[in-house]
Amino acid sequence: MNEAKPPATGWIEVICGSMYSGKTEELIRRLRRAQIARQRVEIFKPAIDERYARDQIVSHSLQSIPSRTIADAQEILRYADEAQVFGIDEGQFLGPSLPQVCEELANRGKRVIVAGLDQDFRGRPFDPIPELLAVAEYITKTLAICVVCGAPANRTYRKAQDIDERVVVGGAELYEARCRLCYATHAPTPTDAPEPRARVAGR
Repeated sequence: MNEAKPPATGWIEVICGSMYSGKTEELIRRLRRAQIARQRVEIFKPAIDERYARDQIVSHSLQSIPSRTIADAQEILRYADEAQVFGIDEGQFLGPSLPQVCEELANRGKRVIVAGLDQDFRGRPFDPIPELLAVAEYITKTLAICVVCGAPANRTYRKAQDIDERVVVGGAELYEARCRLCYATHAPTPTDAPEPRARVAGR
């Protein structure tokens, strides 16, 4: 007697942390492993992020992987039947529908991996990542290195204090990683501070 095969179970993975903490590197690593396993993969990045390339996800250490550019998370659903694994970078820029889109994909049996900032430059929760954390099966919190004191850093510090808009895309010319103390005290950046190096906490 043949037993009924249970349906495939999908899930959501979130990789979150400050800038320069290795989020994109970890996303690329997981997506490449899925490709090595011959799984069909679709990869997305927000159109607002043009720092390195329009058609690739690129980490600050210049690791890269081809991707599609989208303006809103809803566009991902067009490709729902074309892949088993979905990778999404800079999820904080894809709008409030991102958690619902990820849930719909997971409910269809897909593996969904999202990387994004969990705090903005003010140290406040960066929607929609906190909502996504609440429904994800797997969460990886990454830490950078504080450019001021060398401690583990989980804050993104905006060096231009006269820019108040929440979303301003930039790199090392505008942002740096800081620990809780150096972020709160606005400690000056050492003149010999090295270029940001990303690492995954506990690795």
